Amino acid sequence: MTTENNLSENEENKISTEVTQEETTPDKTSDEQNTHEDDSEHAEEHVDAEISLSDALKEMETIINSNNAGENFKRFNALKEKANHAIHDEIEDKKHEYTDAGNAAENFSYEHPLQSRLSALVHIFREKHDAFQKSQEEEQKKNLEHRQELIDRLKNLYTNSEPGTNLFKSIREIKEEWSKAGQVAKSEFKILNNNYFHHLNQFYQMLDLNKEFLEQEYSHNLEKRQHIIARAKELENEPVVQKALNELQYLHKLWKEEAEPVAEEFREKTWDEFKEISNKIHERKSELSAAIETEQNANLEKKNEIIAEIKKLSEPKDNPNHNYWQSSIKRVEELRSEFLKTGSVPRKLSNNNWNDFKSTLRNFNTTKNNYYKSLKGSQQDNLDEKLKLIQTAKDNMLSEDWDIAVALFKKLQEDWKKIGHVPKSMTNKIWDEFREACNTFFNNYREKSNASTDNWKENYKLKKEILEELKTISDEEGSIEKIENIKTSWNNIGKVPRDKIGINSEFNKTLREKLKLNKINELELKEEGLSENQLTDKARKIKNQIADLEAEIVKLENNLSFFKNPSRENLMLRDTYNTIDDKKAHLETLKQNLHNIIAGE
Repeated sequence: MTTENNLSENEENKISTEVTQEETTPDKTSDEQNTHEDDSEHAEEHVDAEISLSDALKEMETIINSNNAGENFKRFNALKEKANHAIHDEIEDKKHEYTDAGNAAENFSYEHPLQSRLSALVHIFREKHDAFQKSQEEEQKKNLEHRQELIDRLKNLYTNSEPGTNLFKSIREIKEEWSKAGQVAKSEFKILNNNYFHHLNQFYQMLDLNKEFLEQEYSHNLEKRQHIIARAKELENEPVVQKALNELQYLHKLWKEEAEPVAEEFREKTWDEFKEISNKIHERKSELSAAIETEQNANLEKKNEIIAEIKKLSEPKDNPNHNYWQSSIKRVEELRSEFLKTGSVPRKLSNNNWNDFKSTLRNFNTTKNNYYKSLKGSQQDNLDEKLKLIQTAKDNMLSEDWDIAVALFKKLQEDWKKIGHVPKSMTNKIWDEFREACNTFFNNYREKSNASTDNWKENYKLKKEILEELKTISDEEGSIEKIENIKTSWNNIGKVPRDKIGINSEFNKTLREKLKLNKINELELKEEGLSENQLTDKARKIKNQIADLEAEIVKLENNLSFFKNPSRENLMLRDTYNTIDDKKAHLETLKQNLHNIIAGE
């Protein structure tokens, strides 16, 4: 084929040189960008280092349910490793507690409740990833065939082009299709890419291009370069450094694939301008690193403060009691959650910081467990003391020597309060025995006591003492038993003078406050010494509350029927099911209380 004006050999060599240069020069910037992407990827993985086990499983499930699940292999694998690590740590904690309790390590056996869920997620993802890999291979095979077809079309342009072919349009179509063609296997890409640029180089070297076509090609590519440079200048002021670096890499790809060749007079000038802007943007990597370093140092300081607070809770100055350890357990759980939610710390300090945290938690648990082990011995001593009080109460519950017996039973009740905790399995049993003996005495005392004015004054004095005792009640363990004891004692005391009757209202108000503090309904309160009218009134109130609760439960269960999947596994309905369970449990308690009143128990 012939053209109007043949290019000189020198011009052809210049074009060839430009193609070769444009192939290789921008790669330096791309390498720098790739290095930064590696840093960015590490930063992203490091942010996930402290993600909780439940959150990791939730995100793994989200990945599996996404349309492009197979593409997220690195992310899923990082979450899987984190979940495995968390499960292993929790199992080790359980083993540590087991051995601290005096058990042999070889007898330890524990299956983490979330292990089966993790295994299921991994199995499902593996199937989806395998399917994704197969589809990728098929897609890459099609892309390979398409790119080879483009190379053949390029080769035909300078070896077997038909007369009248619009070379400018043809080469532009080939280059545009090449830039949009999908990925191929890494093993094929290098040879394929070299082959393409070889034939592109041959096209410019061997084909007799007319000046009009060459000028059009140069002008088109120069315009592309100018657009790329303009966008790169805008990126210098982009506030998000990582975004600027990512887009800069894309601009280098466009420069290499779509902005070559240009006239010699613009070749070095445009490249130097683009390279200078690229270098300025890459210099901003220090800003990103500095910001990350500042944030990580702040996180490290915060995590060290958390560790220090847990250590302080593990080493109380005074002799700690049950209330101290219960509040400390709650606080440590809050600190643990706060630690896990706090972001990453400098990588070189990450392992030490995490190990300090785990070690501090273990020390806290060990100290707490040792306290409760020692408590078991003292609880047995307390049980023996309370059994002695019960026997004394039983021996004197029928006594009618009021001057001595009343003072004795008051003393027995005071001594009972002063004695500490007993084994949990015996708490209710011994309390019922002691209360029954005391109630027997006070009922007898009330029946046989005279209701004179003098006695009313004494009753007021006794009620005043009981009211002051009620005001001291807190929400500590055993408070409900104390309230029941106080209410029974109050019921067993007779009338007070008319001008002092206001003490009853004050007592009822204080009682409601203490019941609310200890989260117990007044109708569930165990009490003795109620008159027939009081029992009837209490039964009426319980019946009304039973009817209200039953109506609420029916309404909630009816609401569930509007959902397509009203099961407990439905996260949206879990709170509703828990509410129904709580109300049913409360309902059964009220029914049992009503039964006891009706049966006279």
